[in-house]
Order: sequence, then structure tokens, then C-alpha cells
Amino acid sequence: MTQVDLNFEAYIQERKGAEKGRGHGGAAYSYAGDQKVLQALGKITPVKLAAEAAVRLWKNVARSQILGSAVKVTEKQFSEIHQTTVDCARRLQIPVPTVYIAPEVGALNAHTFGTTDDAYIILNGVLVDHLDADELRFVIGHECGHIHNEHVVYTTSLYYLLYSANVFLRWIVQPAILALQSWSRRAEISCDRAGLLCCQDRDTANAALIKLALGSKKLAQEIDVSEYLKQLDESQQGAGKLLELFQSHPYLPKRVAALELFAQTHYFLQASGKLETASSESLEWCDARVGRILSIFGKAHKASKEADQAEAAKGDAETSKDDAEGSEDGTAKTEEG
Repeated sequence: MTQVDLNFEAYIQERKGAEKGRGHGGAAYSYAGDQKVLQALGKITPVKLAAEAAVRLWKNVARSQILGSAVKVTEKQFSEIHQTTVDCARRLQIPVPTVYIAPEVGALNAHTFGTTDDAYIILNGVLVDHLDADELRFVIGHECGHIHNEHVVYTTSLYYLLYSANVFLRWIVQPAILALQSWSRRAEISCDRAGLLCCQDRDTANAALIKLALGSKKLAQEIDVSEYLKQLDESQQGAGKLLELFQSHPYLPKRVAALELFAQTHYFLQASGKLETASSESLEWCDARVGRILSIFGKAHKASKEADQAEAAKGDAETSKDDAEGSEDGTAKTEEG
């Protein structure tokens, strides 16, 4: 394999400089857990070596291999997908990324490969057939979120560690995979938020996620989201829940539940023009509950619901106290009169 000189240290320093200039470790909507782990990845030696090797692999071989069998999205071919990509890029305020339609890249899915400054979104052709225009907007927005949050080097690294492990030093593979999978489960939450910001509709985002889970657009129409979310507690029972430690994505019910929370935030409601018609919550409120949902070792959904019930009870108690004090004040004034 031809070797290309890539100064990964210089690349990391350049991205750190970009972060300082932006004043935020990631996009404003990003999940705090994603950014916290992301900042630590460059300090983990197996991950650092894997990222360097993955970028070399992408530049030397993989890019030509994938793009050679894919069709580029332009204004003249797949113009609707091109316009959707332009809209998502404008919404997230990033340069318009290059998009390709590939006959097969893994399962019913989409991927973003390359580096932050040279990223390519690859859409599975079957995926495009399964989704309507708005659902596809969610998926493209999700992939744009990887670019916006500077995930691309590490998502590329994880993909090739999983599917081309033989090109990496053997001792770095498993430690790097575990570290990157732990981060990736958090990164997907940030990117689901980006997708929702682009499609602007919670039901559309849920439909897209559920179709990805089922692989069937016909059956997806029969899904009841509230019933689907009941699986969240079921997935946390028994030792089998530990298998999620070896997944790059959270279980789908967790992603749907996390997106439901983000849809209640002031940030999303303001961005989607719905703030006047609904009460809102802070991103900090949302992130705290998402952290409990993503927990592999606890009963995530139940804990989150119990926290909400406790807050509601506290609010009711404070309201009752205020009402009682108001009643006492009124009685006192009457007696004085």
C-alpha cells in the first residue's frame, strides 16, 4: 500500500484552534456527553493511531473504491436530493457537502467518510427508496450533523476498524473500537438533533428512525411510538443489555426517546418557530435525562420518568404552598379590615 505523509498532530491542533475560534466544543445543539468524550479521544493512543491509519486508508484506497461504484448527487442528477442537502447545510451553517448514492454500503443506512474539511456523505440507494422526501431530509441532516460536530475522522476510523481491521496494528484494534463505540453512541444523539433541526418535525424524524430499524416502510406505518418506547425498559433487563457496549449506535428506542426530549427544548422550539405555542425546557434539562436514557447499567427510561414525576410533584407542592400562603394572606387582610 502506498504511504502518504499525514501529520495527524498538526491536524488535531488545527481542529483545536477551530474549536477555540467557535467558542463551543461542538454545535450549540450537540449533546454534552458527545463533546466531553470527543475531546478525550485524541489523547487515547490506540484511537490516535487508528485515526491516523484510517485517514491514510481513506485517502489512498477507500475513497476511490467507494466513490468508483457510486453516483454523485448534483443539480443535474438527483436534483431533489441535492436541494435537500443544500437546505440542510444552510440550516446548520456548514459548507454544502458532497453526496453520493451507493448501491450498498452496509445495511439500510447512510455514512459520512473522510475528514472534517473533505467529507463525503454516502446514501444507500435502497435507503432512498424506503424514505419519503421529509424523512430523507432527516437522514441527510443527521449526516450533516457529523460534519458540523467534527465527527468525521472518528466515524471513518470506527467504520474501517470494524470492517477492515487487518490494515491496522493488531494491538490497537479492540481498545480503539471500544473507545470509539462508547463515543459514537453519544455522537448519534447530537446528529439526530441535527436531523430534527433540518426536517423540523418530530413525527417525521421518528418515522425515519423506525424505518431504519424495521427495514420496511409498510410496517413502519403501523408503529405506535408510545408503545414502541415501552421496549426501552425491556431492553435494559438481564445481562443481554451489556451487548450494547459493543454497538456503535444506541438501541433505537433510546434514540427515539432522546429525540422526544430534544423536541421539548427551547432551542428546538425556537429554531422551528413553535416556541409561542408550547412551554419549553433547557438543553441542560434535556441532556441530564438523555444521559439516564443512554445508561447501559441502569433502568434508563424508568429513571427518567421517575425524575420527571418527582419534578412535577415538587412543582405541585410549591404551587399548593403558594396557594396556601395566598389564602392565609387574604384571611389576614380580611381580619384586619
